[in-house]
Amino acid sequence: MNQHAKLRIGHSACPHDCPSTCALEVELLDSKRIGRVHGAKANSYTAGVICAKVARYADRVHHPDRLLKPLIRAGAKGEGLWKEASWEAALDLVAEKFIAAEAKYGSETVWPYYYAGTMGLVQRDGIERLRHAKRYSGFFGSICTNLAWTGWMMGAGALRGPDPREMAKSDCVVIWGTNAVVTQVNVMTHAIKARKERGAKIVVIDVYENATMKQADLGLVLKPGTDGALACAVMHVLFRDGMADRAYLEKYTDDPHGLEAHLQTRTPQWAADITGLSLDEIEAFARLVGTTRKTYFRLGYGFSRQRNGSVNMHAAASIAAVTGCWQYEGGGAFHSNSGIFKLNQELLEGARMRDPAIRHLDHSRIGPVLTGAEDALYGGPPVTALLIQNTNPVNVAPEQRLVKQGFLRDDLFSCVHEQFMTDTAKLGDVVLPATMFLEHDDVYKGGGNQHITLGPKLIDPPEGPRSNHFVIEELGKRLGVGDRPGFGMTEQQHIDIILGKRGLGSFSSLKEQKWLDLQPDFEAAHFIDGFGHADGKFRFRADWAGQAAPNRPPKSMGLFGPVASLPEFPDHVDLIEVADEAHPFRLATSPARNFLNSTFSETPVSRAKEGRPELLLHPDDAAAYGLANGDRVEIGNARGEVVLHARLFDGIKRGVVVAEGIWPNSAHERGEGINVLTGADAPAPYGGAAFHDNKVWLRPAK
Repeated sequence: MNQHAKLRIGHSACPHDCPSTCALEVELLDSKRIGRVHGAKANSYTAGVICAKVARYADRVHHPDRLLKPLIRAGAKGEGLWKEASWEAALDLVAEKFIAAEAKYGSETVWPYYYAGTMGLVQRDGIERLRHAKRYSGFFGSICTNLAWTGWMMGAGALRGPDPREMAKSDCVVIWGTNAVVTQVNVMTHAIKARKERGAKIVVIDVYENATMKQADLGLVLKPGTDGALACAVMHVLFRDGMADRAYLEKYTDDPHGLEAHLQTRTPQWAADITGLSLDEIEAFARLVGTTRKTYFRLGYGFSRQRNGSVNMHAAASIAAVTGCWQYEGGGAFHSNSGIFKLNQELLEGARMRDPAIRHLDHSRIGPVLTGAEDALYGGPPVTALLIQNTNPVNVAPEQRLVKQGFLRDDLFSCVHEQFMTDTAKLGDVVLPATMFLEHDDVYKGGGNQHITLGPKLIDPPEGPRSNHFVIEELGKRLGVGDRPGFGMTEQQHIDIILGKRGLGSFSSLKEQKWLDLQPDFEAAHFIDGFGHADGKFRFRADWAGQAAPNRPPKSMGLFGPVASLPEFPDHVDLIEVADEAHPFRLATSPARNFLNSTFSETPVSRAKEGRPELLLHPDDAAAYGLANGDRVEIGNARGEVVLHARLFDGIKRGVVVAEGIWPNSAHERGEGINVLTGADAPAPYGGAAFHDNKVWLRPAK
């Protein structure tokens, strides 16, 4: 019997913001301690494989620097002087400050601000119940999915796709704009199975030769923001060389003749000039997908994080419609299954208490919001009170200098509920210690697969930390709304209601089953019965102003950015920050293997493996600036400047630089992180954050 089999094993789900939402087996050493974490072999998507950073989760749970007691600021903001407080005193102070802020400016001055530090539905989304009960400012959560989902919905009209496990049955897997080895390891599990069992080809498209591309049969390194040009040239070749499935196009798409005419000038040479790819690379890729019926396009988020990102996603998805590969098992295009779950969270979120007259504020634009930009406040009062859960905006949000400036305002009170003293917690007024996912009950849904997975409490937290649910409940009581619908219930009761309304059983039954497979049948997943638009057609003609989408902004916010510049058909559109004479480089801020956004940057193994903040730079570009490997290099633009260490790397186009990972601001020598350089302007049409779309200058650091 192996050692793993002797241990007591608990079952859970990875809580982090990764499409894999892995089913986990956790070694339970006693009532408070865990050992290694393993992927659940019985889960058909996780298939026993998880990333190394989650495997060593004990490093986070039992970290000596974990926050254990409520803290109240005792010195100037950011000075680092704190006094310990009881939970009662800390929560009383938060409620007192919120009530005082409301009395001065009205309820909209308070902004509950959260995101995906946990993807558990109860712990993540319960904050909305407090928001609606108190009529606090609305939260338009834009930072992650908006650009990608908008582009996908323009074409397919529904947020679903072929079973991700079908990658293993494919003859060609195209991994586009996602470094899956780093960010969603299970994509590789199924793609490599297809290679081993079927001889499938793996194609990887990205802006640099990353860990995923090293496993590819064909790797295409293009310039950031030019994916739409590549997609158009591929479709041009498919029509030109008779590889378009015309019968499929006539039956399932809106205007194939208009698309073909539009693509006449979108030649491989046209795309080569834009993307930096060679003619041979473009032709070879087009020929491969055009002659391989079972081609599975796994479309990620990364390539949509440009100001033209929605257009890029729509164009890439369109290739599958031109080849007709949706018809085959192991074929089609997939981005997310988030539309299949249809869970009713109305009571959890207090949706019936929502007042549509209350303004919404854009999550990605927290810098402009907190510094009083008129266009960010939507005619309402300044934000003078924040409740922050599951996110670290002082580190991860765009235009970091503005975000910091806002947090340092004397008239802003912020309560930060956190596991560690993050960059955001350091600038807070009250810091509350939070539980970790193994220390509370929750339920999870997998956007990159098809499972709903339970995450029951497996261990007791240390003395001190409390769950998000506890904080919302306790503040509800102190703020006079604890008797409203949805309050006064346990996590398990909320899970019972969410599952029960969908006919999926209860907390207890799911604890027994561990997960539920909600994959739609072949016809629905492959759109054989029609796409999600009213006419059942895949739309090449995008309705950028009119299309419904899960993350479309409320009507009160209107559309964002230069909507009139978005193209009617798939295309390349220069809405990106194009390099110019003053800013000759394009910067992408790509994920690091051992971090997940700002999580894991506190664990010693992850930090040691990543080393230090570095800038990947082509050797010829380095030579032109007199830079050697390891030299300090300063990059900047109108938003600010940051110093990193150069890492010479020839798996990148000249004129492109990549900074991997969101390092803590303090890991940089001036105490400012990479998001000093990223922009908080909202891209067309539905907003988002264009993290990989930055023009910068570069010079040796003084």
